[in-house]
This record gives sequence, structure tokens and C-alpha cells, in this order.
Amino acid sequence: MFSQSIGMRTLCVFVFCLAFALIDTAAKERHCTFRVHAQANPQDTDVFSMPAGATSSGKNISIERMAWISEYDVMAFSPYTARDGTFGALFQLDDHGRVVLDTLSIERRGRFLFVFINGRMITGLQIDKRVSDGKIYVPSGLTATDVGLMKKQWRLLGERKR
Repeated sequence: MFSQSIGMRTLCVFVFCLAFALIDTAAKERHCTFRVHAQANPQDTDVFSMPAGATSSGKNISIERMAWISEYDVMAFSPYTARDGTFGALFQLDDHGRVVLDTLSIERRGRFLFVFINGRMITGLQIDKRVSDGKIYVPSGLTATDVGLMKKQWRLLGERKR
């Protein structure tokens, strides 16, 4: 009798913890993915890199499989209409994202960063100077749907924190 009550208590505690974990996961549901990958070293194997295509100069390059910056590092954004009819945006990163971007801009100068939004490569940005302000500028390539999903996830620059 006593062992059944301990088993039942353990089961109840487990179910209670599982319920809180599911609620927490649902509360943090992400509407939009934002990933920044760095250009890979040409000697990296397929385990660490994947082909990204050719640059404007026609040189084939690879990107690192692991993203350096993700949607969890974005605090706010500011969308605008680009000349080609798509949208562009300025993304403001949190402290972690700002430090990562600053480090990448120092260590990887002359190489490329690739921005993926909702699984699509939107742009490749060549690092030409140190970026210590924590801002990533995407000039174009976003759809109205992308911007709508971003508005559900992040605040607009200039708005108060949610």
C-alpha cells in the first residue's frame, strides 16, 4: 500500500512538471526563424559545412552548419519597403547577439555572413569593418508574410518592451 502511494505521488509530480514544461514551450513559441551563418573554412568537411552557392564574383563558397546568431538574439526590428518591391529590415540584437556579431566582425573580416529567415537565404553580407552596435541590416528579399511573422515575434524599433 505504501509503495503504491509513493509511485502515485511520483507520477503526479512528473505529470505536473511535464504540464509546466509544455505550457512554457507554448508560451515561447517562435513564429519566425532568424539565423546567421558564417562562411566556412574551405578545408572544413561536410560535417561542419555545407555549400552556399557562388558569390557575385563567381567563387563557390560554403557556410558553417551551426548558426552563430538566432531568433533568440533578436530584440527588435524595423521593416521598410525596398526598391525591388520586397521588404528589408534592420535587426537590433540583444547583448549576447551583439557580442557574437562584434566577435565575428573582428575575427572574420573579409569573409561573408549569410542571413536565413524562415529557412530561406535572404542575403550574404561581406564583413568589411567592425560591427559593435549589434545591428544587422538586411537590404531586401523579405516578403510581407515574413514581416507579419516578425511583428508577432519581436517589437518594432522605438516601441517599448512587451
